[in-house]
Formats: sequence, C-alpha cells, structure tokens
Amino acid sequence: MKAIKSWTVSDVLWERIAPLIPKRLREEGVEYRRRPGGGRKPMDFRKVLEAIVYVLRTGCQWKALPKEFGSASSVHKYFLEWKRKGVFVAMWRLGLAEYDEMEGIAWSWQSMDGAMVKAPLALEAVGPNPTDRGKKWNQAKSSRGRAWNPAVVSRERGECA
Repeated sequence: MKAIKSWTVSDVLWERIAPLIPKRLREEGVEYRRRPGGGRKPMDFRKVLEAIVYVLRTGCQWKALPKEFGSASSVHKYFLEWKRKGVFVAMWRLGLAEYDEMEGIAWSWQSMDGAMVKAPLALEAVGPNPTDRGKKWNQAKSSRGRAWNPAVVSRERGECA
C-alpha cells in the first residue's frame, strides 16, 4: 500500500480540481515548427499539482524537488502558467464555497485590518528603539585625525586636476 503524504492529492480532491486546470500550455494562433510528437511528452497534471503542493508544504526551492516529481523546471513552468491563468484563485474560490456550504462562514462578522504605518504616538509610550543604543550620531567627534576634505571639489570628465 502506498503511503499517503501531506502533499498527496486524493482522488476526491483531484476530481474537483481537474476541471479547473487548462488543457494546453501552447498559445492559440501560434505556429510551431516542431513536428507533432516531438520533444518531451506533457507531464501528468496530477503529478504537477502534487509537486506544487510539495513546494508549498516544505518550503523547498523549485530546483530541490525530488526526482519522483519529474523535471523541476517543467513543474515551475506549469506553476507560473496556472498562476497566470487564475487556476489557484479558482481553486481557492471553489474551496471557500464548499466550506461555506459545509460549515457556514459568518460573512457579516468578517473584517480586514491592516496597519502599514508607524503609530504616531508610539515613541512617547515605549521610549527609544533599543537597537539605536550605541549609535554614533550623538557622540562627540574624535579629536584625532582630520575631517575629510577633498582636494578637488568637482571636475568635468576629461578635465585634469
């Protein structure tokens, strides 16, 4: 019996997701010179989805995909194409709608919050940033050495000093 791993796509899940995946990666209206059947055969889309889930679950780099998933660059190519065509957004919407039917989402309760600016009164409440201790901007200048003073303030290209 085959061990089920966290990135394995079940038959039930695959039946729901398979219709969302585009059938062709080639663009319409473009004439290709290679004869039909030339080159590598397309990868199994279910195996590609498992590879993408593997990368998302483990956080590994695309090039670190195990050989069991096939060519890492091909998997990444499919990922980019599916992302461009909105496959993952469609999967998310399908899962969200199904969850809403099963459990129910309290849409009136949902809210979104984001604070991407510094709090204007935070410095008064917490004091200076502890990482700023020991910075040199408030220290007295050293008596040793001289201040940097360029010999020539500026000159044009090709002009001799």
